[in-house]
Amino acid sequence: MTGGEENSDGGKTNFHVLVVDDSIVVRMVHKMLITSLGLKVQEAKNGKEAVDLHINGAYFDLIFMDMEMPIMNGPTATRELRAMGVKSNIVSVTSCTFESAHKDFIEAGVNHCVSKPLTIAMISSFLPDSNNK
Repeated sequence: MTGGEENSDGGKTNFHVLVVDDSIVVRMVHKMLITSLGLKVQEAKNGKEAVDLHINGAYFDLIFMDMEMPIMNGPTATRELRAMGVKSNIVSVTSCTFESAHKDFIEAGVNHCVSKPLTIAMISSFLPDSNNK
């Protein structure tokens, strides 16, 4: 998977998003919102799956990462991705409102923290200007 390439649709179909969440309902809703913006979406059920996708050569422009997941949580996965040199924009998406939880995610290397549920406006705010029209 390659990401970030421009084409006639403003780069939308070449902008790749990874949704990492253990809830199938959350993944389904987030995927629906993201695809409604014309973006390509892939899903992972936990942080280990996200790390494995990158180990196997996948690339994503944007990653929405849940905090609490089985097998590997969001902060741990983020630390591993950053240690592997992953430069993608990683956004933590959590229902946890504790500042300490956000702090752990930020220290792990996320670019932004947002609260669930994601909205079209939230997603759009993380897209390059060409995708934000």
